[in-house]
Amino acid sequence: MIELQVGGLGFDPKSMSPIVLLRDQEERNFLPIWIGMFEAAAIAMELQSFKTPRPMTHDLLANTIKALGAEAEKVVITHIVDNTFYSEISLVQNNNALILDSRPSDSIAIAVRLNIPIYVSESVMSTAKMVNVEKDEKEAQKFKDFIDNINPDDFKKHLGND
Repeated sequence: MIELQVGGLGFDPKSMSPIVLLRDQEERNFLPIWIGMFEAAAIAMELQSFKTPRPMTHDLLANTIKALGAEAEKVVITHIVDNTFYSEISLVQNNNALILDSRPSDSIAIAVRLNIPIYVSESVMSTAKMVNVEKDEKEAQKFKDFIDNINPDDFKKHLGND
């Protein structure tokens, strides 16, 4: 497994679908994952430390995990089938390991709330469309420019919160 962090959020210029971009610690490998609008907003709000007056769905799940005395250990993006990513949230409660099946966007939203690591299996890294800075400098520069120009307010217009 390879540990990645959230490198940023943005929109696919062709489809205007939200993308979460994961990156390795050296910023050499980038893994884009297309996600839903609401999940992108949930991740963006947490990255911006924006707190809502009432808990949103991902806040509720994070609060539930804590209230049940469980500890979230990690998120793992386990595999990819027909361009659909699959992930799991690993928990421990009373010395029992629990695995929750989850969409990667939801797993990432929980990971940023609970400050837990995000891992990606080697098979996903070798199968998914990723960018390696050393192998493809031009594509990597496009991704870096993309990340540098992301503005969380962009999500407001897509959510109807102008």
